[in-house]
Amino acid sequence: MIRSAQFFKSSPDLRLCPASQLPEFAFIGRSNVGKSSLINMLTGVKDLARVSSSPGKTRLINFFLINEAWHLVDLPGYGYARVSKTERSKFRQSVMEYLFKREQLHLVFVLVDARLTPQSIDLEFINALGARGIPFVVVFTKTDKSSQAEWHRNVEAFRRAMLETWEELPMFFYTSALKKTGREEIMEYIEKTIP
Repeated sequence: MIRSAQFFKSSPDLRLCPASQLPEFAFIGRSNVGKSSLINMLTGVKDLARVSSSPGKTRLINFFLINEAWHLVDLPGYGYARVSKTERSKFRQSVMEYLFKREQLHLVFVLVDARLTPQSIDLEFINALGARGIPFVVVFTKTDKSSQAEWHRNVEAFRRAMLETWEELPMFFYTSALKKTGREEIMEYIEKTIP
């Protein structure tokens, strides 16, 4: 399904984002959730997004042109990163401005580590999107890093935690960048929702 995937532009904030009118699908999650690995797996391009073992590697809003038809947007992670509080605050501001004001934004993929029990930082972020009416889906990453029973328990706990504030749950996807699971489902979903 991916015929071409290439880096398009990096922007420090909304003001310098591309003027293109193509639909944008943004990927975001807690620092070190496996976002770059997932993007590379989805596109089939090994080093399209830079993978790092240290959290907070993505510092800019990175746009990738897919099939000359839409943009995949790699956003800086939220939460812990080896940067100053001021810098972290600047990342957060530029990301939220992009999410809340970018007209081309079509859908947000919120990445959640399947190895962990529900984290308040993920739930708070999701609630912030919901409060603004921003469409999103949840992608559980690193399902290969724990037993199926364990990550299923974590997903179920996440579902229950969301139902405390949500009447209806978004779509959930389950992925492993290593085993390439979830790729087909996510790509089909994007294809179906491209306006």
